[in-house]
Amino acid sequence: MKSNRPYASGTLNRRRFLQTSALAAGAVVFGVPSLLRAANLNSKLNIAAIGVMGKGQSDTDHCNSENIVALCDVDAGRCGPQRSKYPDAKFYQDYRKLFDEMAGSIDAVTVSTPDHMHGLIAARAMKEGKHVYCQKPLVQTIYEARYLRDLAKTSGLVTQMGNQGSSADGLRRAVECIQAGIIGQVREVHIWTNRPVWPQGLDRPAGADAVPSGLDWDLWIGAAPLRPFKDGVYQPFVWRGWLDFGTGALGDMACHTVNMPFRALQLGYPTEIEATALGGMNQETYPVGSKIVFKFPAAGHHLFGHRQVELTWYDGGRPDPTAPHGHDFSNKPPRELLTDIEDLLGEVPNSACLLIGDKGKIFSPDDYGEDFFVKGKDDKKFVHYKKSPAVESIPQTIPRNEFGGGKHGDSDHKQHLEWIAAIKENNPQKCYSRFEIAAQLTEIMLLGCVALRAGKKIEWDGPNMVAKNCPEAAPFIKRENRPGWVLA
Repeated sequence: MKSNRPYASGTLNRRRFLQTSALAAGAVVFGVPSLLRAANLNSKLNIAAIGVMGKGQSDTDHCNSENIVALCDVDAGRCGPQRSKYPDAKFYQDYRKLFDEMAGSIDAVTVSTPDHMHGLIAARAMKEGKHVYCQKPLVQTIYEARYLRDLAKTSGLVTQMGNQGSSADGLRRAVECIQAGIIGQVREVHIWTNRPVWPQGLDRPAGADAVPSGLDWDLWIGAAPLRPFKDGVYQPFVWRGWLDFGTGALGDMACHTVNMPFRALQLGYPTEIEATALGGMNQETYPVGSKIVFKFPAAGHHLFGHRQVELTWYDGGRPDPTAPHGHDFSNKPPRELLTDIEDLLGEVPNSACLLIGDKGKIFSPDDYGEDFFVKGKDDKKFVHYKKSPAVESIPQTIPRNEFGGGKHGDSDHKQHLEWIAAIKENNPQKCYSRFEIAAQLTEIMLLGCVALRAGKKIEWDGPNMVAKNCPEAAPFIKRENRPGWVLA
């Protein structure tokens, strides 16, 4: 196993950060290639991709209209196809070495690693003056979310989080409709998902296996406490359920499914978060199912006044060792709330979002919030929004992604193109899922993870980032990184 690498430039000095921040606020972007681009906005960006397999493969490919100048992945053994596809890109296993050697040649970075490394890599890139596209969830801890949000604000860099439904016309139309009052004041939101579809509710296995050729296990562990490699237990993909590496079902899907109501209601800090772990919670993985209630003192949009909003999240189900994913998919809202959905679809989907207002309901069976149905208080059934006279009368107020319509088959690509265009126009506000917004959404989701781990209701002081009644939650709000791994 290779040794830890505490690169000296991992923590940048204040002068260098202020220099990049000043550039960010000006008319040009960063680095020598960017200065050339100021005179020719049609020139291509130089992009480094960090995490290039799995989701990283499509994140890289969606940016291939530009120059992919560097690839970075801790598992060199899996990267053959991508390295062949981009033969001119320099390959690294350690993102810190990439920045040490190539910072002056890069304009922007994509981050598509396991959750526990998102914050460190994105922060380093931004301190180097690089625009960032980072996969959801934006970070693994609340402290990191607040840190990146502030860093994006002070630097003026162009940022985007990878919750692709944000680029879809349907999600933006749903936000317009709710904010126009089509279902009145919203007091209840119910969101459920079929996740986890990977192992959870597990204890750490004993022993160690041989590390595969090409995988640097020390780098894969990164900021987390070191543990032995076990074949098929932590990677690829199955890291999501482990407390040290992932954020469970919430991290995988809440940045998608909570996205539409979060935006429409302009939800700020919840004041109470109470979590129930189906099957119990251990010290290694998230449970096979959870129900989490978030209480917001008021929605932020002026239409909703100061009425409390309660958002309930449901994932997984009751433990079932015979089921493929260890649970029975039973965790959903109360039956009486689902009757008209079952009438509409013939069944209750395993993933959906339901908003209940005093004048009606909006229901989305789409994980990304791209498709939705409306039911007024006096209506007998849900109607698709494209066939609703009430929807038709509501004006468009939110700009659409200029790269075309369509459903989630191409919304991922559209979101990357929006980010690229925003960089070339030096217009951070063009990105609909910029860190200013995405960090707040991520922070709400992560509070559910904190409540699960703390094992008690959290009374949350959002402005001060403190669980008032639960000091034992502090390590889950801001983690202790392994030596050599710093939040730049």
